[in-house]
Formats: sequence, C-alpha cells, structure tokens
Amino acid sequence: MTAIVELDYRSLRDRLSAARREGKTIALANGCFDVLHVGHIRLLRDAATEADLLVVALNTDASVRAQEGKGGARPFIPLEERAEIIAALRVVDFVTSFPEATAHELIDALRPDVQIKGTDRDPATVPERAVLEGYGGRIAICGDAKTHASSDVIRRMRTGG
Repeated sequence: MTAIVELDYRSLRDRLSAARREGKTIALANGCFDVLHVGHIRLLRDAATEADLLVVALNTDASVRAQEGKGGARPFIPLEERAEIIAALRVVDFVTSFPEATAHELIDALRPDVQIKGTDRDPATVPERAVLEGYGGRIAICGDAKTHASSDVIRRMRTGG
C-alpha cells in the first residue's frame, strides 16, 4: 500500500487525530531525504517499529537550499518526487513536508508520540526536545551507525568513484 501524501502538514492533523482516537501511536521522521540511500531505508524501517503509524516529513526545496552545508544545487530531487519515492516504501504511512528551518512547528501541530532521529544524534541536543517533552512525546534513536550520507553518494557520482 502506498502512503498518503499530504504536503501541507497542517492538513494531516485531522487524519492523525482520528488515528489517535482509534488508539494508534504516531512516529515522525523528518529530513531532506534527497538522494535516498540504504541508511535512510534502515532508519525508516527501524522507525516503523516505534509506533503504529510512521509519518515522514520532508524539508521543502526552499528549506533544503537554506540549510547550511547543502549548497545551492540541492535538493537534486524536487519535493514532489522525493515525496513519491518515500511514499512507495511500505513502512511509511504518511508523507508531508515542512518549510521551516526546524521541526518545532511541525511537531507542535502533529504532536507525534515519538520523533525519530538517526544514530548521529544525541537526544539531549535535539532542537525540538522541549516541544516533545512539553506534551509527553519522546525521541527515539533509530537506524544503524551513520556510515551513509547523501553527500557521500553525490560526491562519488561526481567523481566517478
């Protein structure tokens, strides 16, 4: 089954509220997911075990371009295509996007039970931690050791190796 894609995260609130009324728990993974690689797959597969439903929120194209270190050429894959790719993964239930620099507003609006972060993150330093803890949410560290990165894939493609 293909995930439901609703690029305006505010439009997901009612669907997620209905799921909560049915007793479902919600996990949220957010990020660029530009040039999908095995590290992303492992993160999302692990994330899906943290709750009944998995929402993946993608940075919009403009927010990716604004991120330090991504460079003006990114994203290589436009938002709509990234959303379609992520939606095709069977572990994903919903795909949305967010234009803000951080996921604070996204988390405040969707109120997931758990926010998913990769193994390169420390829960104590996650920027959205206070928002999550304010309503009883938690952070889960998922995936394998961070040995894969889109930037590495892009570099290998550019240099032919």
